[in-house]
Amino acid sequence: MAEKLGVYICAGCDIGKSLNVDELVDYAKKGKLANICPVVKKSAVLCSPEGKAEVEADIAAEGLDGVVICACSPRVKWDIFQFGQAVQVERVNLREQCVWSFKEDANVLGQLPLIAKDYIRMGMMKLSKSRIPAPETPETFKTIMVLGGGFTGLNAALEAAKLGKDVVLVEKAATLGGKAATMYKSFPLSHPYTTAEDTGVNALIEAVSANPKIKVLTSAQLVSIEGAPGLYTATVNAGGEQKLEIGAVVLATGWVPGEKSFLAPMGYGSIKNVVTAAEFEAMVKAGEIKRPSDGKAPASVAILTDVALCTKAAVAEEPCAEGEAAPAEAPAAEGEAEVNPYPSKESAKHLAYSSEITSLVALKHAGYVVEKLPGAVAYVLYDHMMVPGINERYYKAAQDEAGIMLSKATITAVTEDSDGGVLVKAKDTLLGADIELKADLVVLPTAIVPVTAHEPTLNLVYRQGPGFPDLELFDGFTDSNYICFPYETRRTGVYAAGCVRQPMTMATAREDASGAVLKAVQCIGSANRGVAVHPRSGDISFPVFNFQRCTQCKRCTEECPFGALDDDEKGTPKPNPTRCRRCGTCMGACPERVISFDNYNVDQIGSMIKEVYVPDDMVTGGPRVIVLVCENDAYPALDMAAFRGKSWSPFVRFVPVRCLGSVNAIWVADAVSKGVDGVIMLGCKYGPDYQCHFVKGSELCSRRKINIAESLGRLGVEAERVEQYEVSIDEYDKVPGIIERFMTEVITKFGPNPFKGY
Repeated sequence: MAEKLGVYICAGCDIGKSLNVDELVDYAKKGKLANICPVVKKSAVLCSPEGKAEVEADIAAEGLDGVVICACSPRVKWDIFQFGQAVQVERVNLREQCVWSFKEDANVLGQLPLIAKDYIRMGMMKLSKSRIPAPETPETFKTIMVLGGGFTGLNAALEAAKLGKDVVLVEKAATLGGKAATMYKSFPLSHPYTTAEDTGVNALIEAVSANPKIKVLTSAQLVSIEGAPGLYTATVNAGGEQKLEIGAVVLATGWVPGEKSFLAPMGYGSIKNVVTAAEFEAMVKAGEIKRPSDGKAPASVAILTDVALCTKAAVAEEPCAEGEAAPAEAPAAEGEAEVNPYPSKESAKHLAYSSEITSLVALKHAGYVVEKLPGAVAYVLYDHMMVPGINERYYKAAQDEAGIMLSKATITAVTEDSDGGVLVKAKDTLLGADIELKADLVVLPTAIVPVTAHEPTLNLVYRQGPGFPDLELFDGFTDSNYICFPYETRRTGVYAAGCVRQPMTMATAREDASGAVLKAVQCIGSANRGVAVHPRSGDISFPVFNFQRCTQCKRCTEECPFGALDDDEKGTPKPNPTRCRRCGTCMGACPERVISFDNYNVDQIGSMIKEVYVPDDMVTGGPRVIVLVCENDAYPALDMAAFRGKSWSPFVRFVPVRCLGSVNAIWVADAVSKGVDGVIMLGCKYGPDYQCHFVKGSELCSRRKINIAESLGRLGVEAERVEQYEVSIDEYDKVPGIIERFMTEVITKFGPNPFKGY
């Protein structure tokens, strides 16, 4: 525990204008923790060089092991308020959550001192309950395993080797190159970005094969991978099983074509001269473009980028079985296809819009027609031509090509003419009128289905299973949070790149490979130092278990989003520290409260809640509401609202938590028994609009809220007094309304907590 605290109250940034800082200093000196606070001071500008120097001088003179900084949000100037590994720092947010939140509202000025005092007490109590964690620092393996020898995997292996890392490249096929090796050309990868070009995959294969730091295993199968980041043991069968010591994994296994039966409403399967983009690519790679019906070169080719007809029919009719593998077909290059797979009715709905991939593939295939069939015409019909960034040059070059005709169009029918031609009917064209276009050959987009949608790929020896937890929103793609953590998967130490992560171009996949490798290198280094990789980068804490009280209920092992906990034959948790992301979900799950972190634990947050002053009389003193705030989205949203002059009820007190998944029911019980009139749990979105940084923390909190409601009911307290709300970081403008509605629709409606005054 922090035993000698220094408390510093800043008067800058409007704090001194709105609050009597001298009064707050005197208040902190007289509190119940005064005996462990030999230093309590104010500063005109605490973040100034002079202010920081004064704190450092006090640390040296008084032997302080904890510093409470009462100033601005902990999300800013965090680099300034660091005083070495032996001194813990707690930030009390007087600026955003006290002064700035109410600077435009004179009616709450009488409440500001109470708000400030509550937060100062809470911050002092929190730090007094905190220990400096002792990180585990295992000697880690440094080798990076790259799974997949296609375009992305080859680039990843080379990038890792450039950083001085040993690499094992595992490819299940007999040769390297993947889908890129079966491709005629790629759309532009370099200046001037106006013409299709060679994929460069052969040069990549040569470079990888010649690099002494890269060990290539072809015709190889990953049998299993066990252990934890920095400490993996991978078993690979490449003409015999061998065990490899691995630090981290780059997953670049790519994609397989989607179920083609979904294209039946657009003529595929019933009209011979309707082919997929993958089949067309293979046709050109083989050396010529010809009609399947008679082998003749087509004089006109219609290339369609949208499958609205397919979508409408797929939603109405029964689709293929979920997860059904696609029939064998000639593959297209990685990234050369439509965005979404076809595993279900829901995902079929996504096919109604254009994408960057379908647009660029259509332009490239139109260029093939001009190149291979002089005098032929390529028609590109699109709902939206999406060519962001530098790819606009490719689109303009196609516009200037005499053999390419482009038009916006919504396809209404695809039928066969009597002579074997294909009739394409469309509306909403650039001409304004409905049209009927006859083509000798029609090309439909192919769907990307990540390999991970069909097979475990990694064969992890984890209690939680061999693959990745299924999140319906991602349709098998491996990313755990597209917005905040690209390359990240739901298994720490495994980083995805290329089309297994999300549909992308080869140019993007090349960058993706570099990004995933950097994360793998970071992971190995972090594991070696005993710190978290992300989202709590540098966090040296990890769960501490009091096994004597453990009842082997397995809730912690079942609810951990990242497989950080295994269990033995009795059900006792077996921690894997380097897998842990320090979210605290296990702590929130434990009904016996036997799991804690040295610097974040059940007693600590519960004690903070108990420091909130709750008036016995709600009429004269006002109600009190505790808001447990997720540090990843909700807390930043509060800060952003304060920056913009938003205000909320002065009767709420915010308690930051690592994740709503870490919220233990005892905190709610503590609040209710203290007489708090309501509890809000404010966190990330979950479900179809999933944004939780820890994958499912908000969802788990929502499930636990049902149990909390039942407990409140047994106590005669209305369940509505505890509510969970979802907010994303950019919805700061909604936060005041959320709080106001809770105050009026719940607190005003039900009145004071029945336990108030006891």
